[in-house]
Amino acid sequence: MFGIGLAEAAVIALVAVFVFGPEKVPELAKQAGQMLRRLRTLANSARDDLRRELGPEYADLELRDLDPREIVRKHVIDAMNEPDEPAEKPRKRRAGVLAPGEIPPYDVEAT
Repeated sequence: MFGIGLAEAAVIALVAVFVFGPEKVPELAKQAGQMLRRLRTLANSARDDLRRELGPEYADLELRDLDPREIVRKHVIDAMNEPDEPAEKPRKRRAGVLAPGEIPPYDVEAT
């Protein structure tokens, strides 16, 4: 959830036991769980309010969609997954059109 693995959680629990004592750790864990539950409820209600106010076009809105990093990541991945456009076919040379690097004719009398 927070990018914490099992080893990190064990170290945090061990430090909590030493700092707060074994009799207070269960109460602190209970309070932390209640706080996380309230935060999740608050985030869900904010998302639902946004969906309701924005209308049916945004029914699939998620709060993480509003994160600028997610927006950039989404568009970069979409651009990378698009099929490559085929290379342009070589065009036939038309009369009066110069090839790249070709010097145009110069008429001394015309100027």
